[in-house]
Amino acid sequence: MKRIASVTLSVLLLAIAWHFSPAGPNPVLGQAGGAKVSGDGKYKFRVLYTSSHLPTEAQGVLKAAHGGFAIDRRPGKGEIYFALPGAGIIQISSDLKKTKMLTTDPTMKDTTMHNATFWQAKDGTPFLTFPGSSVAKVFTTGMDGKLVHTLNAPAGGTDMGNPVATEYFTNKGTFIPTDVEQLDGLFYIPTGYSKLDYVLTAKIKSTKPFVAEWHDLAFGGRGTGVGQLGTGHGVTIKQGTTRIDIADRPNSEIDRYTRFGQYLSTLTLPKGSFPCDIQYLDNFAVVGALHGPDRTKGAPIYLLENDQVISTVMAKEDLGLANFQHIHNAAIKQINGKMYIIAQAWNPGDFAILEQVQ
Repeated sequence: MKRIASVTLSVLLLAIAWHFSPAGPNPVLGQAGGAKVSGDGKYKFRVLYTSSHLPTEAQGVLKAAHGGFAIDRRPGKGEIYFALPGAGIIQISSDLKKTKMLTTDPTMKDTTMHNATFWQAKDGTPFLTFPGSSVAKVFTTGMDGKLVHTLNAPAGGTDMGNPVATEYFTNKGTFIPTDVEQLDGLFYIPTGYSKLDYVLTAKIKSTKPFVAEWHDLAFGGRGTGVGQLGTGHGVTIKQGTTRIDIADRPNSEIDRYTRFGQYLSTLTLPKGSFPCDIQYLDNFAVVGALHGPDRTKGAPIYLLENDQVISTVMAKEDLGLANFQHIHNAAIKQINGKMYIIAQAWNPGDFAILEQVQ
């Protein structure tokens, strides 16, 4: 009887440990532990959370996902933000264990927020900025999701700092912002979904009250020449630098510029991949790709160290995430020495958090 009681107690303790593990039952595999992994070397990942981790409102509109993530990088913070059309802004807790909806302004709620960025004003005030690609606007909110500013499309005759860009809006060309970053009081906004395909800038003149207007600096442009773009999609400024990185999607590369729009260099990714954006963590970076070199296997997520690909994660092929045929964005975090990838799929939209297997 003592042996039976001991075995029963052991089984009970194992069940309790399994139930309260960080991942809980793996939604993809139906078991804890995540037997399926993907990646290379010590940078292999398993599924930690799928879309069931999101609030109910977000799950209901997830198929329309077409955006990206912003991480609050203030010391002691680390929350992640993104938006879904029809639901609004979602916050993921810094430990990734919780998610919640933020009250979102009606002018933003039903709009495709094609990406997101976190930034701080000179006085330390934090903001979130979202490119509304479907409504030709750029929205800025507080960390509570409250709308504080809307940047409208350039009016005809506005000096954009480049005759091609100036003429484009004078002729009523469409403004389609695909991403936004902030550096020293300037917004950098790529427009690769339009015929223009220039990176535009807007000057933030004040944050109390919030005032911004278009600035006379535009660079890039669609073409095959040095510093030109095929489809300028995502924009990233690596922490601690002033370098502007633009994801040149069809050319499988990240083009790099000075803050003044002068071309610096190109980071080449595997040919046939369509990088949507790049996001940095110290010497590491993660790139979500719309396509991979082999389109039958779904899209890859590339993990880089010092600009070299060190791991390729195949969410659909290896991890069984059926909707991850196209990856629109990925972000990377490190918690207690372990890496996590937060990823978003497109067409159909989906969501997952991956955990490094150690």
